[in-house]
Amino acid sequence: MLKIGNLELQNPFVLAPLAGITDAVMRSLCEQQGAAMTYTEMISAKGIYYGDKKTVQLAYIPDNAGPTAIQIFGSEPEVMAYAAGKLDKLANSVLDINMGCPVPKVFKNGDGSALLANPAQVYEVTKAVVENSSKPVTVKIRKGLTSQNINAVENALAIEAAGAKAITVHGRTRNQYYGGKADWDIIAEVKSAVSIPVIGNGDVFSASDGIRMLKETACDAVMVARGAMGNPWIFRELIREYKGESKASEPTREEKISMMMEHLELLCKLKGEEIAVKEFRKFVVWYTKGMRGSSHVRQKINHVNTKEQMKEVLNSEEW
Repeated sequence: MLKIGNLELQNPFVLAPLAGITDAVMRSLCEQQGAAMTYTEMISAKGIYYGDKKTVQLAYIPDNAGPTAIQIFGSEPEVMAYAAGKLDKLANSVLDINMGCPVPKVFKNGDGSALLANPAQVYEVTKAVVENSSKPVTVKIRKGLTSQNINAVENALAIEAAGAKAITVHGRTRNQYYGGKADWDIIAEVKSAVSIPVIGNGDVFSASDGIRMLKETACDAVMVARGAMGNPWIFRELIREYKGESKASEPTREEKISMMMEHLELLCKLKGEEIAVKEFRKFVVWYTKGMRGSSHVRQKINHVNTKEQMKEVLNSEEW
């Protein structure tokens, strides 16, 4: 059983933090399929510091949620400390620090993956959060900034020394963004260097990918990101393969439509119909990828504005 501080996870498969995607609805659907822990979208520590309402809403965790990590980003120890203290009363099980986001807007502010260039700052930011949170603190990093600057092990050691209870390693550099191939060897190197749990991340698009990552890197858990988009069933499949059970059958067309309907309903309850229908369009693209007639559905959903119209398209016999 994997332990992160005082938290015991039921299996080694977790849902990654994904901006604009891992809201309370997406997290709950992945939990239903077996995800041992899910992460919120990344939340700005400065947004919390200045009391921004939209920022606070991203930290919403339903009462019936399973283990949930709130992920924050920032680079100023005092601001991160304040955010950690402010979030401490919420229902999250873990507080995670984002040191891997490669997006230019975040990077230019010195946040996310920009921190990787300075292990001393990595230590100070982590320590500030640890000292102001009663929850286990974890950190998500990348391989390094560039292929000429691979320092994941050095940063991992700084994170461990600062008191974090686990580290997630994405096997790409900042400059790779999400392109190229993830280097799983760096995950294994970090695992060999630290004594706290290591969560592997990068290029897990199927259950066999996840099981292979566990075996090849000896990591303690696997974080699924893009592989769960439109495919919450990946957690069901990962657990079956992990237990040595027969491979789960692919979700049927009916299962996919049923999941989409549930997703849409929950999204409307959470965000209101107008916002939910617009946001749901991208999820339909992911759910229907590779399905017969999916291009027809994608064209139609761009012209619907209500929940009933969306349901009508999804239930149509035309695809």
